[in-house]
Amino acid sequence: MPADSVASPVATPEDQRSRTVRRVVTVLALAAVLPALYLPGLVHDFFDLKIYMRAMDWWASGHPLYDYVQPDRVQGELYFTYPPFSALLLRPFGVLPLGLTIVVFTALTCVGVVVTTRWLVLPVIERHGLHRTFALAVSVLLVFAVESTRETITFGQINMLLVVLILADLLFAVPRARRWAGVGVGLATALKLFPGIFIVYLLVTRRWRAAMVASVTAAAATLLAAAVAPQDSWRFWTHELWATDRVGRTDYTGNQSLFGLLSRIDAPEEPNRLLWLVLVVAVLGYGLHRAARAARSGDWLTGLTLTGLVGGLISPITWTHHIYWFVPAVVVLVDAALDADRETREGARRRRRLLALAIGTGLVIVCGVVSFFDWGVAPARTDNPWEFLVRNAYVLLAVLLLMLLPVRREPLPTTGQP
Repeated sequence: MPADSVASPVATPEDQRSRTVRRVVTVLALAAVLPALYLPGLVHDFFDLKIYMRAMDWWASGHPLYDYVQPDRVQGELYFTYPPFSALLLRPFGVLPLGLTIVVFTALTCVGVVVTTRWLVLPVIERHGLHRTFALAVSVLLVFAVESTRETITFGQINMLLVVLILADLLFAVPRARRWAGVGVGLATALKLFPGIFIVYLLVTRRWRAAMVASVTAAAATLLAAAVAPQDSWRFWTHELWATDRVGRTDYTGNQSLFGLLSRIDAPEEPNRLLWLVLVVAVLGYGLHRAARAARSGDWLTGLTLTGLVGGLISPITWTHHIYWFVPAVVVLVDAALDADRETREGARRRRRLLALAIGTGLVIVCGVVSFFDWGVAPARTDNPWEFLVRNAYVLLAVLLLMLLPVRREPLPTTGQP
């Protein structure tokens, strides 16, 4: 029996006051713990955003954009590695004071977290009759607590912009066959190549028009950048895109991809690329097959979540701040657990399993793999089982969720649309 169909006794005024007090205490406790989680990340000091802005200054001074390089104690040397279209959008910020740019990026990320969390959890709240304000407040605070959000904010990354574009497209525009469906995914792909996996997702779900719109949008944005900066665009697409050494060491623990896992096993030697390709094909085929099944059943949230996890696994470089897709995975697990029939033994067992997986996922992504661990600055093999588990926690969790994330048999309602 679904949770929202269970009859509840009428609450007395004293019960209501007690619940209100507990909810307020819970929210305040979470808000009080949150700053402590951000303390380790303060050392980042908006490092990535500063690279962007220094690269923009370098570019504005007449130097080739992709010649910019900055020393780093962990990665050796770091370059500006984003596509030229990203540089076009970042360049206006180069004329602002750095402090103001940091405030703007942080504020936009915070707004993105609030908006996307509302999109994800509001259908669950309404389906199961949960207290709206309390559930939203707790959900937002928990999303701010996860390592990917912390790293996005403290590094000054642009990931939440991509998440907003992708979720707006795949939760609202594509399921409703809107004329602009695909634009968000296309823009995200032009900004940072990782979202291109969602164009593949549109193809395997046979949303041909949306896939075409996404591809045309990405191409148009890329051509616009090429018209403004032809030499830098040519250099990026013909050379820098393929130079994986420009983005840092693949064996660094912050790289939570299959290639990163293999790199940590073989460090300081290069991993077996044939083995990596075999794993990529297996994950890509299995993950997108499940994602397509979810979309066909109307469960677009699970479909896009599985696709995001696949993208993180198969990319050669997947930094911890890229891995947002565990957040919607937790939402899917909690929703399925609340839907389980508690009046039957099998339903109760299913509910416990799903809640345990949701809580376990939440604990892993809050603790993270780099925030509270010092893995050193030199390449080092994972030479014991415990270290293997900790250093590859996101990779292993993503593989587990690819297999266990439940697919709903009926469409999820989408409310709170943009």
